[in-house]
Amino acid sequence: MPNPPSDAAWLTAAARLAARGRPLSRPNPAVGCVIVNDGKVVGRGWTRPGGRPHAEAIALAEAGDAARGATLYVTLEPCAHRSGRGPACADLIAEAAPARVVIGARDPDERTHGRGIERLGEAGIAVETADCAASRASLAGYLARAEHGRPHVTLKLATSLDGCIATASGESRWITGEAARAHVHSRRAMADAILVGGATWRADAPRLDVRLPGLEACSPRRVVLSRTVEDETVETIAAPEEIAGLEAVQYLYVEGGAQTAAAFLAADLVDRLELYRAPVLIGAGTPALGDIGLASLAEAHGRWRLAERRQLGSDTCEAYERARIGSEQCSPA
Repeated sequence: MPNPPSDAAWLTAAARLAARGRPLSRPNPAVGCVIVNDGKVVGRGWTRPGGRPHAEAIALAEAGDAARGATLYVTLEPCAHRSGRGPACADLIAEAAPARVVIGARDPDERTHGRGIERLGEAGIAVETADCAASRASLAGYLARAEHGRPHVTLKLATSLDGCIATASGESRWITGEAARAHVHSRRAMADAILVGGATWRADAPRLDVRLPGLEACSPRRVVLSRTVEDETVETIAAPEEIAGLEAVQYLYVEGGAQTAAAFLAADLVDRLELYRAPVLIGAGTPALGDIGLASLAEAHGRWRLAERRQLGSDTCEAYERARIGSEQCSPA
């Protein structure tokens, strides 16, 4: 018989559930929870729009009495603070009496940090924490806010094989094909806000919305990096560092152009790079990036690691994460 799934596998499954809550769980993080009893999933949940109910509350309600003696896997330490919007998840779990709780990441919120774990321990529940890359990745926006005081930033570039984002005349629609463009829209739907530079806004008048059937309501807030754009339909910031002031934004999706992309990279504000490449050569076109402030080739190495690669029609998509982002696997703390 095959070996039963490991704790790491169950935490990864919980992280995948958490993705269903992003970004509509704001201002709360998108959390995922799986309850397993005798090798079977008896409850699962993820944070719902507006932040309530929490993932644990949903999973416990689904599990019912089957939660007793089970193992509960959750991507983030269960909250320990009570509010008018609902009970503390640590209290709900203690009442349900699972035998064991495995947590993918500690909560940096001082109202919970360590207190959720302590409350479960006081209830006689065995608690284990893990430094879990899948959990941390699913909480990237929440953790970026807590650790860096700003949103998690994804920079998207769509280029030719020779690294151009437009022809010499400025034509850029469309370098990539329909499948790649649809994937970009799915990524927009996962963001709280989307940002372009002022030159791109003035030249292209981009809609910056989500045009996938059923996901139109997930269109992110629109932000322009410019001191001169005056448009009531968008927010403006004057410098990349001002993203810290974008209220209720955990995930920011930056789409360019070249100077805006370079400005975010030069400020070391990009956490994830999503590079779409079409099998075309442009030659004397517009390069994807301007100066990003590197003084030597040595400075360029070691900054990025490949996180994902996929084929989208005739185009390829590669995602790279900044090397400062967590570990490669779940491991006991």
